[in-house]
Amino acid sequence: MSVVCRGVRGATTVERDDREEILRATRELLALMIHLNEIRSEDVASAIFTTTTDIVGAFPATAARQLGWIDVPLICGHEIDVPGSLDKCIRVLVHWNTDKAQGDIQHVYLKEAQALRPDKTLLLSSVDMAELNRWIEEQLTVWRAS
Repeated sequence: MSVVCRGVRGATTVERDDREEILRATRELLALMIHLNEIRSEDVASAIFTTTTDIVGAFPATAARQLGWIDVPLICGHEIDVPGSLDKCIRVLVHWNTDKAQGDIQHVYLKEAQALRPDKTLLLSSVDMAELNRWIEEQLTVWRAS
């Protein structure tokens, strides 16, 4: 199979517009996307992060840098403010060079964002989340040291 550029989508929500909460939620979202799809940063062409207009406390792309995506082109923006849409939502679209088929890619929707794509809801155990959180902390330690 040949390598092609695929899109990997994800979304999550935060309870309030707080820098640390935004970064924590985005790190968790990206870490799951990375883990489930076996994404290596050197294979990521770029990533687009958007937030609803009620989130202005941090750039979600900072979370990607904290997870080691130092050389990946990243950009942030706001979603269209559609009346009745989900509040306090962070979305990401990762453009990823892979040999995986489109149907094998696992998109990730967490917290209230599960309502956006109920067909993509993940069932994660506390063991899975503990392992994921250990990996996130390792990445943060490396990032803080650099």
